[in-house]
Amino acid sequence: MRRLLLLILLCASVVSGCSTAYRRSVGATQEQVFNRIFLTDPTTAWIAVSEALKSYRLDVTNQKSGFAQTRWTDNTADKNAADPLGGAGPYLKAQYRYKVTLAPGFIQGRGQGVKVTVLKEQWVQRDILEGWRPMETDTIEENTLLYRIGRIIAIRSEIERLERERTQRELRELKDF
Repeated sequence: MRRLLLLILLCASVVSGCSTAYRRSVGATQEQVFNRIFLTDPTTAWIAVSEALKSYRLDVTNQKSGFAQTRWTDNTADKNAADPLGGAGPYLKAQYRYKVTLAPGFIQGRGQGVKVTVLKEQWVQRDILEGWRPMETDTIEENTLLYRIGRIIAIRSEIERLERERTQRELRELKDF
């Protein structure tokens, strides 16, 4: 039984690895989408996304549809400095942008929640004749952006809780007066 299970897992990993290699060889994009669900209201999540993206120039923002997109940012120097001993030659140009979407919903038994999705599009050009090609990201920046959004939501939620407690305390003091 154990061998059968091991054989099935081995076959599944080989098949998925081969299909990924095939998709890369034919030039299919390998978009990595990162998402996280936060227990908060959509307005607080939107404010957190806006604050997390404030260091980037924004191209499209629409709070009603829950979509924010940054402008293309040149990172040629970063990409060339990241792999000085690598086998691949330097990049002529490199650029990226973020697409962030918010999807409000209701989590059963826990209340209101918002699913925040981050997509980083990274494009590189090695020479003038090659043209732009998509490149896989290292996932650090996407996870960092989601972490930042989560921390901002946590801080704002704590501030709101403290303000409610203070207001209730002041109302009790007025009643006692």
